[in-house]
Formats: sequence, structure tokens, C-alpha cells
Amino acid sequence: MTKPSVTSEEQLRRQLAWLGESWHWIMRTKVLRDRSCDDGRPTALDVGCGPGLVMEMLSPLLDVKGVDIDPDMVRTANGRGMDAVQGDAMDLPFEDGSFDISYCSFTLLWVKDPALAMKEMARVSRRYVICLAEPDYGGRICHPKEVADLDGHLTDSLIEEGADPFIGRRLAHMMEMAGLAVDQGVHSGVWSPSQMREEAEAEWSSISKAVGNRADERTMERARSAWDKALADGSLFLFNPMFYAIGRKP
Repeated sequence: MTKPSVTSEEQLRRQLAWLGESWHWIMRTKVLRDRSCDDGRPTALDVGCGPGLVMEMLSPLLDVKGVDIDPDMVRTANGRGMDAVQGDAMDLPFEDGSFDISYCSFTLLWVKDPALAMKEMARVSRRYVICLAEPDYGGRICHPKEVADLDGHLTDSLIEEGADPFIGRRLAHMMEMAGLAVDQGVHSGVWSPSQMREEAEAEWSSISKAVGNRADERTMERARSAWDKALADGSLFLFNPMFYAIGRKP
């Protein structure tokens, strides 16, 4: 399983807006300077490519192909002018060493056996396996308290959907188990006050949708009131760790 169909393209675009610059930095500084990759643009596989937004962003840097388990996502990516095929992250339909790089973003979160998917990404790559972003809701920091009290409902929601909300902390270990040398870090994920104001309504909508009926109406009303007050006085704060990891084959 890769990204479920409930992940809207709008949400994927928001993630890209938050992290796209960091992903470019990873590719430019960690990969494109490596002369062990083929001459010209390195070949790459986007695992769990979804509608092809990340492929599209990185296509000026990489000769990229996508794979996704969802045929609708594959059609959307191809309709965007990308090159994508249907396939399972845990059983990639490619020969060993088919690409210079295999990468994913917000994919291992949804995979039934992410360690197996990591081994598959290592198998089809000649040089690098890159996890551009995977979250860890266990390290989430949130203020005010009334909103932070919803965090348990958020993780429960993800678990019920079949996701691992703590996958970020496991990336380095899974890469080492796949025989890779690892460089791991956390994306800068703190919004400025102006960004918070711009993102506040969409973020609250995302939180309330995920919480659903797990919290009673009174709890949600208190949380929304505290959210609005904190937004107005500048104390609203959200930080959800987004890990990246770069694995290099020996």
C-alpha cells in the first residue's frame, strides 16, 4: 500500500510548498555532486509517486520514472506528462540496479511493510536511496494545550487508516538494515507568523477532519476557540518532525 486515495492533491501541493526547497537542496548537494552517477541527469525512481507532483518538480534535475499502486494516480501522473507505471513498493517491477537513485516522499508512512519497501528501493538503485520526508507524530509540539490534546486522536486516526505515524524515527535503522550508509536529518518545519496566518484555516480543517468523531463537540469547540485566540495573539505554534534520510550503497 502507498498513499491512499484520501490524500488530496491539494494536501500534496501544500506539502510540496513547505518542503520542495529542502528537497531540491538534498538532490543538489547530496546527489548531483556525486560523479559516480551516470553522466548527464541521473536516473531516478519515485516510489509512491501519486499524481506526479514531486516528479514534475525534480524532472529538471533527474530523469525520473514513477511507480504507484493506485492506477488512478498513475493515469494522473502520466496525464501531467510524467512517466509512471503501476506497481507495489514492496515488490517493485524493475530489475536490480535499474536506477541511479530511488526516492520516496510520504510513502513509507502508508506501506504495510516499510522495511521490505526500503530493501526493494535499495535493490533497484545503483547508488542512492532517499526518503525525502516521513513524519513522526510522536515528536509533535503544539500550543495551545486544547489543540495539543487532540494529538492522540490524530495518531489514532492514522493508525486506523493503516499508517505508521511514527515512521520518521525508523528511517535510519531501516536503511542500515538494507545495507546502506545513512545521513539523516529533520526538515525545518516551523512556520513564521505570516505563514501561520496563511496556513491556519487549512491546517485546522486538516486537524478537525482527521479527528472526526473521536472528540466530542464541546472538546472541538474549546480547541477551535483556543486556536483562534492563539492565532490572534501570535502564540499559535505547531511543529511536526519531518525526517529525511539519504542512504548510499557501498
